[in-house]
Order: sequence, then structure tokens, then C-alpha cells
Amino acid sequence: MVDSFLPGFSVTGDTDGRWPLVMASPHSGREYPPAFLAASRLSLAQLRRAEDPYVDELLDGVTGVPVLRARFGRAWLDLNRDADELDPAMFEGRLQDARPLAFRATDRVSSGLGVLPRVAGQGLDIYRRRLTTAEAEARLRAVHAPWHSRIAELLARAHARHGHAILVDCHSMPQPAGVLPAQIVLGDRYGTSASPMLMALIERHFTDAGWRVARNAPYAGGHTTAFHGNVAAGIHAVQIEIDRSLYVDAQRLQRNSGFDGVAAQLRALAGAIVEAAPGLGLGPAQRQAAE
Repeated sequence: MVDSFLPGFSVTGDTDGRWPLVMASPHSGREYPPAFLAASRLSLAQLRRAEDPYVDELLDGVTGVPVLRARFGRAWLDLNRDADELDPAMFEGRLQDARPLAFRATDRVSSGLGVLPRVAGQGLDIYRRRLTTAEAEARLRAVHAPWHSRIAELLARAHARHGHAILVDCHSMPQPAGVLPAQIVLGDRYGTSASPMLMALIERHFTDAGWRVARNAPYAGGHTTAFHGNVAAGIHAVQIEIDRSLYVDAQRLQRNSGFDGVAAQLRALAGAIVEAAPGLGLGPAQRQAAE
């Protein structure tokens, strides 16, 4: 079973650390294993509602900088969740007895959006049966762990070469409600996963493009930014949420006339970060000398 999940994602660009930046698209995968489709009560179209459609293709114009793109759909495995965000009610038997699996109750798990989601778009239940712990372990071991190990490896190589490293985790969001809602939401875990100077640069980039930008509301960053961001060590992680109405017809999941413009802005952002990074003071925090 595990062999059929490999490779679980792709990596393009230079992976030797020559760039200080790594970019990722964890929620745009469009493949679904046959066994998963057979176990699901939902149609493929319904499952695809959980995707961040075509974010991986928005990043196709980014050259040089390493870019990770998920292969499988988010409804099958959510790479922006911790491996222990598992819902015991989804499984046969006692999850507590399944080693090496662990589980942790979080708000995301309670809402059905753990690392193995219980619901897809519109809150629809995915499965027609309970899962085995072996199924969960196979997905986590084959795809989730290697994804985050690869990100950590690329960041470590960048850090060794530049003294700092930057991860930009790219997502899309439904068009927010309200009058003049944000079109771009930047998440840095409320100032804990990335430098203020880096955040200001990214915010300015999108504002100059004519888009409304917010920080940390309603999306502050998920497991990826929390796990990989370590400002004190000089490793910075930012989540970017893009209003998908800017580039895709959300009902038909087809690219619209804005697609090329959004892709160009992401390409330009990568260049702007690489150019500005040496002057942003992104290295490890200096320890205060003892008095």
C-alpha cells in the first residue's frame, strides 16, 4: 500500500540551499487513491471542494527557488496538521492502543478537520465506514512525515548557507464575507513564526499590487508555520491565503481571467524576498551578554 503513495509530493527548483527561500503548496493535490474513493460516501467533485485549487500551478512560474507541491487531495491527508491530530471516533478499536500513532484533541479535530479529515467541503462526512489504524499509519508514514522532513531539510540547507531561511506556505481561501474583505491573509502565528520586517515586506508587496491585506485573521497559520518557524534560530515561516475568486471560478473549479496576474505576483514575491532577505536582519537572535 505504501508504495502506491510514493512519491507523495514533488519538489522543483534548486535544493542545495543556494536560495534563502522555500515555497510550498500543501492543499492543491488532485489525486485520490482508489481505496479512498471506494470508502468515501462523497463524489470526486465533492471531495475536491476541500482543495486549494491550482495553487500549485500558480507557483509554476517560480524558478530556482525550491517549491514543494502535494500530490494527494487534502480530503485524504491534510499536510497542514500535526500527525497526532487524529479523531478516535473515526477508527476501529481504541486509537490509544495503536502504536506508534498518537492522538490529540484540538479544535480542528473537533470540527472534523484533523490530519485525516472527517468532513470535506460544506461539512459533508467523507467516510461510509470507520478506518483502520493501519490506514492512518500508512498515510502518515508515506506522505506526511516525508513532506515535513523535506521542508526541514531544505530550510536547514538554506540556513547553513545564508544564516537564515524562509518558508512561504501558500493556500487559497473562500471569498470572505463582509464589505471590502481582505483578499490576502498573512499568517505568522500572531508574530511568533516570522520576522516583522519580512511580514512588512510581504504585506507591502500585495498592497502595492492593489489587494486588501490582513494579518492573522481569520487565518493565523497552521501546523506548518508553527512547526517550522523558529525566529530565534533565524528560520521564518509565513502562511499566505489568497482569495480564490481572484484566480478561479470556485463553483466550476476552473481558472478565470485573473489567474495569470496572481501567478505573476507570486513569482514577483519570490524575487522580492530573495533580493531583500540579506538586509532584513533575519539571522538568529543575538544572546544578550551577561552583565
